[in-house]
Amino acid sequence: MTDLNKLDREGDIAADYLEELLDIADLDGDIEIGVEADRASVAIVADDGGDRRLKRLIGRRGEALDSLQELTRLVVQQDTGERSRLMLDILGYRDNHRAHISEIAQRAIERVEETGEPYSMKPMNPFERKVVHDVVAEAGFFSDSSGTGHNRHVVIYLEDDFESEFEDEDVDEDEELENE
Repeated sequence: MTDLNKLDREGDIAADYLEELLDIADLDGDIEIGVEADRASVAIVADDGGDRRLKRLIGRRGEALDSLQELTRLVVQQDTGERSRLMLDILGYRDNHRAHISEIAQRAIERVEETGEPYSMKPMNPFERKVVHDVVAEAGFFSDSSGTGHNRHVVIYLEDDFESEFEDEDVDEDEELENE
């Protein structure tokens, strides 16, 4: 099965699951299936004046959406036997949030450019960190995730600063090996 067929199948499985969920919860919404960035993509959308109760599936700061995405991924995994990286969006929340995080990342890049110093951003979830990494790479800078759990965050570097930091570590490791 080609990757595109595999992703289409993941989208179909997810759409069936989500349609059933919407029926059980008596919520009105349409399902859109696609492929974005080598991932199956499923969105629950509503026409103007659609069911405003769908916002409950997003939750505070997207927490319910993140949980529903994980449940949907598990349903796909149970059916296919393979881990899924499916992305779920509801009422355009992720697209709007992506634009907001991109703006924050752009301001952080400007700060790094002005000061020449690395900049540590506030802790973010995996989706937000991915957006920042993409924006930073597109701007020609370098980023790395640091910290663990809920404290995981992105650090933005001027590329030269980041490379020299690791070059120093490599030299120290080589010196240690020579001294043994």
